Amino acid sequence: MRILLDTGPLVALLNRRDSFHVWSVEQASILPPPFYTCEAVLTEAHFLLGGIKNGNSRLIDLLNSGNILCTSVVAGHLARVGELMLKFANVPMSFADACLVCLAEQQDSTVFTLDKDFRIYRKNQKDILELLIP
Repeated sequence: MRILLDTGPLVALLNRRDSFHVWSVEQASILPPPFYTCEAVLTEAHFLLGGIKNGNSRLIDLLNSGNILCTSVVAGHLARVGELMLKFANVPMSFADACLVCLAEQQDSTVFTLDKDFRIYRKNQKDILELLIP
C-alpha cells in the first residue's frame, strides 16, 4: 500500500509553526517510507514554504533523503486529470488534488492529507479514497 502525500501535511512536516505539525510528524513516524507525491504537490509546497526560513532547502533535503518519491502524473494521464477537475469543479478540485486522485486510481493507496475535499472525491468514478486525515 502506497502513501500519497498531499501538500498540507508535507508543509506541516517542515513548518513547526503549522497547527498540524505535531499530528503530521506523528503520522509520518509510524507510516512506512517512502511516501509518494507528484510535481503539482511539490510546486504548491515550495510556494507555501517560500516564506519559512530554510523551508525550500529543507524540502529539497527531504526529497534527496529518498523518503519522498515524486511520481509523474501529467505526462501519461493529463486527460484523466482534466476529467477529474471537470467532474469536481463545484468543489473545486485543484490540479494537485486531481493528480493525487489519478495516482490513487493506479494502485492501492492511502492519501495523507489535511484537505477534507478528499472525502468528496471519488476514484474510478465511484470508489471512496482511503484517507489519513485528522
